[in-house]
Amino acid sequence: MVSIRARSFPRWRAPAAVAAGALPALAFPAPALWWFAYVALVPWMLLLRSAPTGRRAALEGWLGGAAFIVAVHHWLLPSLHVFLVPVAALLGLLWIPWALLVRELLGGVPSAGRTGAALVLVPAGWLLSELARSWQGLGGPWGLLGASQWQVPPALRLASVGGVWLVSLLVVAVNCALVLLVAVPGARVPAVAGVTGCAVLTGMVWLWVPRPEVSGRLRVAVVQPGLVADGPDSAERRFAAGERLTRALSGQPVDLVVWGESSVGGDLAARPDLAARLASLSSRVGAPLLVNVDARGSDSPGIRKSAVLMGPAGPTGDRYDKMRLVPFGEYVPARTLLGWATSVGKAAGEDRVPGDTPVVMNLPGRPDGRPGVRLGPLVCFESAFPDMSRRLARDGAALLVAQSATSSFQDSWAPAQHASLAALRAAETGRPMVHATLTGVSAVHGPSGERIGPALPTSASTAQVYEVPLARGTTLYVRFGDWAVAAALAALAAYCAAEGSRALRRPAAEPRPPRARTTRG
Repeated sequence: MVSIRARSFPRWRAPAAVAAGALPALAFPAPALWWFAYVALVPWMLLLRSAPTGRRAALEGWLGGAAFIVAVHHWLLPSLHVFLVPVAALLGLLWIPWALLVRELLGGVPSAGRTGAALVLVPAGWLLSELARSWQGLGGPWGLLGASQWQVPPALRLASVGGVWLVSLLVVAVNCALVLLVAVPGARVPAVAGVTGCAVLTGMVWLWVPRPEVSGRLRVAVVQPGLVADGPDSAERRFAAGERLTRALSGQPVDLVVWGESSVGGDLAARPDLAARLASLSSRVGAPLLVNVDARGSDSPGIRKSAVLMGPAGPTGDRYDKMRLVPFGEYVPARTLLGWATSVGKAAGEDRVPGDTPVVMNLPGRPDGRPGVRLGPLVCFESAFPDMSRRLARDGAALLVAQSATSSFQDSWAPAQHASLAALRAAETGRPMVHATLTGVSAVHGPSGERIGPALPTSASTAQVYEVPLARGTTLYVRFGDWAVAAALAALAAYCAAEGSRALRRPAAEPRPPRARTTRG
């Protein structure tokens, strides 16, 4: 009788994969250890390259990916509760191809050719996972590794060339080179060459890519009312707080006043009293107000979140309805199947109605004769999508404005994470961006992604005026779009084609002869 012993693996590998996958979260706000991103993947990659089988590498890639999602989005636990775990388990599957690439290209003693391929294909594989989970239905592009570099000027300059995607590729390439330096002594020359190449590329972009040319300034007031206790009249009390803070701006030269997401809780057509109060505020401060209406429309079914521009005579006619809704927060995907999530956490009881087109609004000419400015509004987590701000810049927006509300996650990493995205979108488009919230963190970034003035913390209830520099010209990212993504996908496709061709040319293994049968007497 022959017994077959199942292959066993050290028990520490699974928890090690979970811990290693969670490490990169420390590079994002609130810890914001941006430098840590360049080494954060090394433990995970060292584990994957030593996986004894492809199946084991896939498992550890899945566990690490799920842990990364939980670590970056842990602040969703009060809303999603245990539902965050199956969501993370689903998204973790996206890291399996990357894990297999790491084992295939970095495992053992790779040749010079395999080492060079790893420095290109391992970052491309990581980008594939980021691209897949950036689809709105899977939660959107929150926690892209390149976004951890929001406060690093050279990285922001790279973003102006290839978007946040190019920054992600560079960060993973450095991690890959460090793995080679640590684990493969014979690959130190190509590893050093890889790190040097990343540094040279960054230096060339820093020196030769033109900076946005400042063409004027706009005085923008951000109104942050602060926390308002929940209750049946919370929307009215929030409106009154914004009204009081805006009224205090009277006498200051202001070109635009921005309120946060859901700052107006009633439809302006159905509530002419609210429209009249906003018009009076606009007249008093001498500037239009960009507010955000979160209400059931009187002229259309369902609830919409809409950026509305108000002037002294009332609504100017410029209105943008939020297009990309937050999964579970503003709608439940496949509600007939996943509607039970509303009984587990704070998922949306009713689906919001999405808008269908981006809008560029026109500010009126200013009292000193300067021409009006065109602004592109975004609502909430739409500021995480590079394609949306790029589209607004291509359509002529000179100022990007994101209206947000993260009060449900007030004491977590979420407000700081959300505010940091404005720096990336500004740098990518060469357009300044205002991130205005109800309860913080509110921030303003210039056309190179640089911080303008002080950020408003979650403890603040105030109105702050910012001198926002405007810029002319077009960045390479706005002009050429996601070319870095296309290049990464092309490299992966070429690798798959080469591997497939090699497999077809490989001679088929000869069939084994049948085992001889013996008879015992």
